[in-house]
Amino acid sequence: MSYQVGLIGLGAMGGGMAQSLRRAGHSPCVFDVRAEVAAQFAQGGGTACKTLAELGAQCQVVVSVVVNAAQTESVLFGAEGCAATMKPGSVFVMCSTVDPNWSMALESRLEAMGILYVDAPISGGAAKAASAQMTMMTAGKPAAYAVAEPFLNAMAAKVYKLGDSAGAGSKVKVINQLLAGVHIAAAAEAMALGLREGVDPAALYDVITHSAGNSWMFENRMAHVLAADYTPLSAVDIFVKDLGLVLDMARASKFPLPLSSTAHQMFMQASTAGFAKEDDSAVIKIFPGITLPEKKR
Repeated sequence: MSYQVGLIGLGAMGGGMAQSLRRAGHSPCVFDVRAEVAAQFAQGGGTACKTLAELGAQCQVVVSVVVNAAQTESVLFGAEGCAATMKPGSVFVMCSTVDPNWSMALESRLEAMGILYVDAPISGGAAKAASAQMTMMTAGKPAAYAVAEPFLNAMAAKVYKLGDSAGAGSKVKVINQLLAGVHIAAAAEAMALGLREGVDPAALYDVITHSAGNSWMFENRMAHVLAADYTPLSAVDIFVKDLGLVLDMARASKFPLPLSSTAHQMFMQASTAGFAKEDDSAVIKIFPGITLPEKKR
């Protein structure tokens, strides 16, 4: 059976995911609050929907790639939200990083409306989203996978099935964000120490990326610092939110997370210092007494 897919949110990740769907031979319906972005995408194939309700009425699979739970609530249940127009048996795929308990509750709410649900947070960054090489951490009922799986496989190189009900995907994503946030904070601290000690930052970067101390986040984010490019592919405030979710999850079971707590405070400090909307590598700007690389002219 052929199903129509829709995608909501054409940002850094969602835009690439929509391209991957189109490249796989699908003709996705898309919606973005920036109507001109949706229209531009549709010029290459697919349909730009004027409202969420219109998208929900046309699609058996709706993929939501918005920032957080509040935006997901709005997408589904806000004015002209898509939940009211989605047909029974259709599937809502939620790709945001959220509280796992909220995701579990959402599955129950949608089930009462006859809508299937896949808890499907994503990871990998914009480049991997655009090349269908990202990772999806999913959980959902077999009936939901039966409809949505071809679209999941079109968007991601790795689609992990972590459980037959919502929550497991979000829990694994929260743990991933623990590591991502701590690694960015540690990478910034290391580079800042090198700058303080007068080490050439380009030489330090080259050595570390070929040594045991390297991490994916050091290699990726410290390249932004060297280029003095803080264009937000993932903003400081994303890790204020995500590490907050990490700490909330651990607090509920009274589980200590000393490194996560410190990293969260570092991102909070960067946010309140005026770097909230900059790339998350801007957390390095909280360190005193260092001279950061400048953009080459």
